[in-house]
Amino acid sequence: MPSRPPGSSWPTVLDFLVVLTGDEPGLRRRIAAGEVVLADGTPVEEGTPYLPGGVVHLYRDLPTEVEVPGEIPVLLRDDECGLLVVDKPPFLATMPRGSHVVQTVVVRLRRELDLPDLTPVHRLDRLTSGVLLLTTRPEARSPYQRMVQAGGLDKTYEALAPVRPDLPLPTTVANRIVKERGTPQARVEEGDPNAITRVELLGTLGSRGHYRLLPTTGRTHQLRVHLAGLGVPIAGDPLYPVVRDVDPTDLSTPLQLLSRAVTFRDPVNGQLRTVTSRRTLPMPGYAVPAGDADGPASR
Repeated sequence: MPSRPPGSSWPTVLDFLVVLTGDEPGLRRRIAAGEVVLADGTPVEEGTPYLPGGVVHLYRDLPTEVEVPGEIPVLLRDDECGLLVVDKPPFLATMPRGSHVVQTVVVRLRRELDLPDLTPVHRLDRLTSGVLLLTTRPEARSPYQRMVQAGGLDKTYEALAPVRPDLPLPTTVANRIVKERGTPQARVEEGDPNAITRVELLGTLGSRGHYRLLPTTGRTHQLRVHLAGLGVPIAGDPLYPVVRDVDPTDLSTPLQLLSRAVTFRDPVNGQLRTVTSRRTLPMPGYAVPAGDADGPASR
C-alpha cells in the first residue's frame, strides 16, 4: 500500500482504495468475495483500519479464468482449533496471485464453505497436489504459522521421475536456492545451504521411479530443483530442467508431485496429528511412456 501523503487521512483500507481507484462498487464487491487481502493473507473487510506502511493486494477483474477441474476434499476440520486441512488438486493456486484469483483454494473454499476468514498456513505450488493446511479464523492463524516457521510441520512428498541406475539412493541434497521475483525458475548458487531434501526411491511405475521426498526446509520450487539437479526431473514439470512453452490454459498434463502427508503437534490443543492425502500417483493425465506398463508403482 502506498504511504499516506502528509495531511491525508483514511479511516479504513476501503476508503483509501476508493480514492486510489475510484471504483467503490467494484471494491465492495471484491471485498465481499474475499478477493482483497493484506500481505499476510488476511481478508480485508469494509471496516479494516488503514495502517500507513501496510500492504494490500487488490486483484483486477479478469475477463476469463480457466476453471480448474476437481473438488477440494476436506481431510480434517477442527472448528475448536480453527484448523482446516484439504486435498488440493493440481493447477489450483493456493491463494490469489497474478492471473489466478477465483480459481484458487482460498477463494473457492471461502465461498463453498462460507469461511470468509480462511487463510493458508503454508503454500503449495499451483502445479503441486495434496495436503494443505489453512486456518478458519484470525486468532488461530498465528499459532499455526509460528509452528511452521519453527520447523514443526513434517512433510512427506511423492513424485514420479526417471530412474538413474548410477544414482545412489537414498541421498540428501543440501544447497542454496534463490528465487527472484519475475523469473520463472529458481536457481542454485554458492553459499550456505538453505534447502535440504532427503530423496528415497520407493519403487517404479514402468520406467519411471516412484520417489519419496522428505524436505526439512521449504524454499520455492525446492523439490523440483533438487530432483532436476540429480538428473531425474519430475514428470510433467514445465520449468525444470528447462523452461517449456506451455499454454497456461492447458490442464492436460499435471505435475507428478504430491504432498502425501503432514505430521505436526497441534499448537492449539497439543494433539499429534498426521493427515494423509487421498490422492495417488500417477495424477490423472499422466502419459505412461511408450513400452511402460500401467498400474500402481511397485515397492
